[in-house]
Amino acid sequence: MSESLVGGLKVRLTGGTDGHGGGNGPVVMLLHGFGAPGDDLVPLADVIDVPAGTRWVFPEAPLSLNMGFGDSRAWWIIDFARIQDDRAAGRIRDLSVEVPQGLALARERFLAFLKEVPRQFQIDYKKTVIGGFSQGAMLTCDAVLHTDYPFAGLVQLSGNLLAQAVWGPLMSKRKGLPVFQSHGTLDDILPHVGAERLRDALIHSGLAVEWHSFRGGHEIPELVLRRLSTFITKALKG
Repeated sequence: MSESLVGGLKVRLTGGTDGHGGGNGPVVMLLHGFGAPGDDLVPLADVIDVPAGTRWVFPEAPLSLNMGFGDSRAWWIIDFARIQDDRAAGRIRDLSVEVPQGLALARERFLAFLKEVPRQFQIDYKKTVIGGFSQGAMLTCDAVLHTDYPFAGLVQLSGNLLAQAVWGPLMSKRKGLPVFQSHGTLDDILPHVGAERLRDALIHSGLAVEWHSFRGGHEIPELVLRRLSTFITKALKG
């Protein structure tokens, strides 16, 4: 693995021809979730089967959190106290009607990163699968909707529909884009129904969604990883 600074974000690179992101092979770019360290998803590169020479790109969120354990990062700040209150009261929060206060700045930072990547790193977005877990999934969905980069696929692991008033009108321009989406029915961080809302909105707009619901929480189980391997391989060879 190697590390570099691209567009203001720390990035970890692995895979490729040298194990450090070398070569000119296709790319899988994954963003970690809220409260996780920047290297949280790096181990996935060793357990997901992809075409030979595939390079892995793991951007690190710019915000550092003081959560009392390790290096916790965030793409934007969320109200964890509210989540705890909703959970305690048995309320299912509908994120689709909310536009997080920090989403616009997170988008600006990440779009600047995507613009800078080709200047520092040999990449063809037509042969790039982009996505993430939880908050990282939602940011990549937002970014894909706000750009016209010809990504090969979008991965949404335990994400939710956010800012429907903003996302909704943008979805149809991504008609036909392959999407892999998974979510646990017992997820107590981001509700399963929020993932269903995202799935339905994407399908309604013509995106090709591969949906995987599993009995579990806010996680990426082995079954999902196996199916994700197939999805990524097909997208990158398409």
